[in-house]
Amino acid sequence: MSAYRLKITGLVNNPVSYIYNDVISKHQAYTKLVTINCVEGWSVKILWEGLQLKDLMDEANVKPEAKVVIFHAYDGYTTSLPLQYILDKNLLLAYKMNGITLPPERGYPFELVAEDKWGYKWIKWVNEIELSDNTNYKGYWESSGYSNDGSLDKPFFDR
Repeated sequence: MSAYRLKITGLVNNPVSYIYNDVISKHQAYTKLVTINCVEGWSVKILWEGLQLKDLMDEANVKPEAKVVIFHAYDGYTTSLPLQYILDKNLLLAYKMNGITLPPERGYPFELVAEDKWGYKWIKWVNEIELSDNTNYKGYWESSGYSNDGSLDKPFFDR
């Protein structure tokens, strides 16, 4: 994991690149009990531990024109969420679940805890957080017809 970098890019005044240990040792840890709901019909409540995305974004000094956060994963997967939603919900970038470091199949090194959103918004293996003004950005599943909003109280397919 020595080659891993978490980058904060896009509409920021201070683009940053962190190694894994810097992310977890230099930022306050938070825990939240949050349920993930899959479009396939299952759900599970997990105690997540991680850092607040706003802490990383504060260090990167987000530009005022940024409206959207695009998350990128090692495998090419992407998804996005409105910046204001992330700030209002104090969303976590998790590195532990139920007290255990995320295993690779669950998203190590980081998984987005996108509470109140369908599971396809909970991106695993995050390696880049891009600030953007593109409010129409569509990630992997959203480009195939899934709702870009991803809220649990709405259908997960755009019609």
